[in-house]
Amino acid sequence: QVQLVESGGGLVQPGGSLRLSCAASGTTSEIDAMGWYRQAPGNQRELVAIITWGGSTEYADSVRGRFTISRDNAKNTVYLQMNSLKPEDTAVYYCNAEGFGVYWGQGTQVTVSS
Repeated sequence: QVQLVESGGGLVQPGGSLRLSCAASGTTSEIDAMGWYRQAPGNQRELVAIITWGGSTEYADSVRGRFTISRDNAKNTVYLQMNSLKPEDTAVYYCNAEGFGVYWGQGTQVTVSS
């Protein structure tokens, strides 16, 4: 089993930045990739960005060029640096890990508003 704990959400003005962190614990050796998804009210959960333990990344078109996903393998932690935030980025952001199973964090709220 893998446990995921997110941190770093909050309220930010349009154009601002936030950094989300996700720390994995448990059987972390099984993890192949980690990523971030988000879900806004009334919408389905959608992929934001993923990174494999080899370092390959993938981004949603809506965030490419503004968000950067990175990882610290030694700390079993993944980060999402979010720049040039827009009101439409407002959502609950969930950390995800995939290995033998699929694991989710509890979610952290990101609100972009003036």
